[in-house]
Amino acid sequence: MVEDPEEDLSRDERRQFDRSRLIVDVYYDGGDATGVASTKDLSLGGLCMSTQANIPVGTTLTVRIPVGIERIVVKGDVVYSNPGRGVGVRFHRMSEDARKIMERELME
Repeated sequence: MVEDPEEDLSRDERRQFDRSRLIVDVYYDGGDATGVASTKDLSLGGLCMSTQANIPVGTTLTVRIPVGIERIVVKGDVVYSNPGRGVGVRFHRMSEDARKIMERELME
């Protein structure tokens, strides 16, 4: 069963952060899941990544995101999972340095 807790939220609440179609390979690790996936979209609040992995909703992942010549490491929770199509991750509090790097990259 696919769970998407964002279904109950208004469009404005779901889209607190503008999304970018920035496509990069991210490395994730958490629960029983470890791997590499490509982002579908990315924002300061989270990301959607393409993966064949079955990662349960609620799993906390550590995600490593290459941004320019730097790499951001952030934790986030899986908020929806559709094996074979994608996984949505909502970030926990991002460090100020990581936020500045992301903002700079997403503005370009």
